[in-house]
Amino acid sequence: IVIEHHQAVMAHADWIIDLGPGAGHDGGRIVFEGTPADLVAARSTLTGEHLAAYVGT
Repeated sequence: IVIEHHQAVMAHADWIIDLGPGAGHDGGRIVFEGTPADLVAARSTLTGEHLAAYVGT
């Protein structure tokens, strides 16, 4: 288990659990769970958007 925001680490992860959608009282819910490729394809979260930009899709 790694808690990380660096796109290079996330891009090579086996599985991502994205919490959000915001911070504090606005967060803490699971907004995505799956592979990095699925997160990039879905682009359903802010993390997905940033990861997609990082990997160039």
